[in-house]
Amino acid sequence: MGMRVTIAGGGTAGHVYPGLSLADALRSRSGYEVSFVGTARGLENRVVPQAGYPLDLITALPMSRKVSLGSLRAPLAAGRAVMAARELLRAQGAQMVVGMGGYVSLPAIVAARLLGLPALLHEQNAIPGLANRIGARFTPHVAVTFESSAAFFPRRCRVRVTGNPVRAGIAELDRAAVRAEALRTLDLEDRRRTLLVFGGSQGARRLNEALIRATGLWRQPRSLQIVHVCGAANLESVGRDWQEAVPGARGLSVRWFGYVDRMDLAYSAADLVVSRSGATTVSEVSAVGLPAILVPYPFATANHQEANARALESVGAARVLADSEVDADRLVEEVERVLGDEALLASMSVASRAWGRPHAAEALAGYVEEIAFAGGRQEG
Repeated sequence: MGMRVTIAGGGTAGHVYPGLSLADALRSRSGYEVSFVGTARGLENRVVPQAGYPLDLITALPMSRKVSLGSLRAPLAAGRAVMAARELLRAQGAQMVVGMGGYVSLPAIVAARLLGLPALLHEQNAIPGLANRIGARFTPHVAVTFESSAAFFPRRCRVRVTGNPVRAGIAELDRAAVRAEALRTLDLEDRRRTLLVFGGSQGARRLNEALIRATGLWRQPRSLQIVHVCGAANLESVGRDWQEAVPGARGLSVRWFGYVDRMDLAYSAADLVVSRSGATTVSEVSAVGLPAILVPYPFATANHQEANARALESVGAARVLADSEVDADRLVEEVERVLGDEALLASMSVASRAWGRPHAAEALAGYVEEIAFAGGRQEG
């Protein structure tokens, strides 16, 4: 028996890519047809069709907690978005809806309720976003990445920890088996420790600056190599800064990139990660069992990146460094503390792997299947 599932979620990579991983997991099971709902402004416009899935668009506005002219118009816009989503679900012949969070997710979940379709919410972050908190009033089915997220949802919700779906190339990664290819492709040396530094798709200016300023501070530069993914928009300026800094590096090896298509290779080469703590980052890093120094983005909504990072810190998988504390000296101190302690590095790696859920896409697909064939109609 088949099932037509509509996945709603777009705007940012953090909502789109987990949805695509779920879609792939469903497609691998017999009989599922998957479509997407998104907006014209989101990343989904490019990546969803490239992945081979139908995409329909609605007009939906970002949700705001601040009073403004836009927020006063929001109820009318939200009503229109729900009506548009209802018509799209009918046209798609949807039999179930999965909301991946973000402002396009909520109208689809409400529309599913109006149509009597089963629906499931997925929350990527430790502190749920506003759309999912409201969406939980319209469906009892919620999947989360962090156990602590359950406290934010109504008691009637059936919250299940599935993890956050990651790309198949990450979920199935055997770092040891790919390491030789990774070193060769990234032009790295096997005898050196590898530090992987990145700040997400946009990069992280504070991390970038601190890392470059730290060039002359490493105690054993000839035993260290750095892979720096600085963000495509920053590549030109960061490249200039590195070219000025490297002559004084005392043997430090540095490779810098705006963007890396094969993050599986970067992870396979790495001994330690320094990064922001968005949901995708912490999910991928833990899925492959890498220790990390996490620097939460301080302006994330409800400070959810710090909550994400603290969850890994609490199990010994990561160390957390506040953005305000990041400078060259502190960065060197924290990195050398971890890389210089074999036992600590090993224990963090084990803890990271234990916390991670590389098969989250399959777990979430299983929850979808369970709901879809358990009777169909909404509860609550």
